Amino acid sequence: MLSIERLRPYHFCCIKDVIGVGYTALYRKFRPITFSELVGQEHITKTLRNQIMADRVGHAYLFNGGRGTGKTSSAKILARAINCLNPKDGEPCNECEICKGALNGSLTDIVEMDAASNNSVEDIRSIREEVNFLPTKAKYRVYIIDEVHMLSPGAFNALLKTLEEPPEHVKFILATTEPQKLPATILSRCQRFDFKRISNEDIIKRLEIVCKESNIEISEGALKIIAVLAEGAMRDALSILERCVQDGENKIDEDKIKDLVGIPKITYVHSIVEAIVEYDIDKALSSMDEILNQGKDLNNFLWEIIKYVKDVLIYKSSGKADLYNEEEISNIKTLADKVTKEKLVNLIYELSNLENDMKWSTQKTIVFQAGIIKLCSKEIGTGGDVEERLEKIENYLKSGKMNVTQNNNINYNVGPANYNGSNIGTNAVVNNGVGPKMSMGANARMNTSTMPNNIGNSKSTTVRASTTTKKYSNDLSKSWPKIVNDLKQNGKIVLYTNLMNTSAEQLNDTTVAINFPKGMTAFGKTVLNKQENIGELSSLISMACGKDMQIKYVENMQNQVQEYRPEDDIQKLANESNIPFNIM
Repeated sequence: MLSIERLRPYHFCCIKDVIGVGYTALYRKFRPITFSELVGQEHITKTLRNQIMADRVGHAYLFNGGRGTGKTSSAKILARAINCLNPKDGEPCNECEICKGALNGSLTDIVEMDAASNNSVEDIRSIREEVNFLPTKAKYRVYIIDEVHMLSPGAFNALLKTLEEPPEHVKFILATTEPQKLPATILSRCQRFDFKRISNEDIIKRLEIVCKESNIEISEGALKIIAVLAEGAMRDALSILERCVQDGENKIDEDKIKDLVGIPKITYVHSIVEAIVEYDIDKALSSMDEILNQGKDLNNFLWEIIKYVKDVLIYKSSGKADLYNEEEISNIKTLADKVTKEKLVNLIYELSNLENDMKWSTQKTIVFQAGIIKLCSKEIGTGGDVEERLEKIENYLKSGKMNVTQNNNINYNVGPANYNGSNIGTNAVVNNGVGPKMSMGANARMNTSTMPNNIGNSKSTTVRASTTTKKYSNDLSKSWPKIVNDLKQNGKIVLYTNLMNTSAEQLNDTTVAINFPKGMTAFGKTVLNKQENIGELSSLISMACGKDMQIKYVENMQNQVQEYRPEDDIQKLANESNIPFNIM
């Protein structure tokens, strides 16, 4: 654990601070110089210290992790620790001649190399020549190669042999953020340590120490914002903190941080999200005008909106809302009560697409405004209420107001355009009781004006089952089409339409697999996983098999050449008409 008392005067300082030369950035001034001062990497520091104490230090190490997680600092500490004249518990003393020489950069036996700018074969060849010479003062000559993934293929090949069998007095420490770009031959010759993202709690603890040592007054809320913005990188957190004190005032609050990094106030973000949920275009336009007038960065604003929607989703799922005060949590709760989880997920997806569109557009403001207006429009907004709409439609079909009878000619009214198709499966005449008959056949006419407006208002929940006794063959694969058709006869129209073009086979004595050759859509999964639909389907399958059977859905996304089916034409039209389910 970190504490102010254990920090000695020389801790987190470099030679320039001692002699008073120039200004040192906070992330350099407060760079850890012992393993115990590294934040959030105890799983690595413990192993390294044990190796040093047991004198089992490897010849090559690979430190992998995100930016600002302590890779370079750990490499420097390790280089000093294995050469320290007075090590204690695997830690460098930072007081002996070797440690001081390494800290001020005068020790030539510890070589730091940036592979981003020194990535040629010649650079690596110079290392191969140097390794043959004994160290001048230290016990080991240590090469720290940062951003090692930037080396050229020729440079990797030149390094390979030396890395595999280096002289006993040479150690290599490689650091990278992208280990997947390293050749397998390099990876196999190194001890790999993966640095994890630093938690917000650990970042806040370190910032508290830094602020106290630097006489900076900062609020708790400001610390939380910096920790979130840092995204697990301690260096980024210190850089943000440094930006906040550049105006000469050592007092930092939440508003100051938001103004410096261009983050809009949470009230504007909440207003936009609320407008989207309530389909209130006027409120959205008003909030957008205020943001634009303040000159806020739209990319940051959109990122804040996405994060806020994510937080609303988390609150609705778990009741947790970190980094928010009581008033903000109350607003989140109110918003969570107004919207479904499905709509929140879809909203995140749509906003992410909007973010991507803005990246490639030269008119970011126009794209942003158009995207928000689209989300605020019921006609073209997110489809989070699709499950609710499907349920209403299915309840309407179950109510008995839509009568299904046998007929050879079908007219099906579903859209404004005229559509010509073929007979589709079993012909049926449909009468909804509020308009002309709807049917499907060789010449289908489609008109939305005849569709009912009171879908889902019926109180009836009666399911009309087939009156005939169902006889299925012993071969499930052959009887499957009849099973699917019986679902339609039982009033399970939505379930029926999602099972068209599927097949079924018995895997074993207890399990039946239903194969979806073209995969399952998100809406289809919602329908198929409803308990009442699973029960209906299991009942018919068990009847066909003569015993209770379990159902397993299998997706086959491989493109297959299939026989033409007239149903495909209707499905294509449904998709083009933005109808989010298979309609029959």
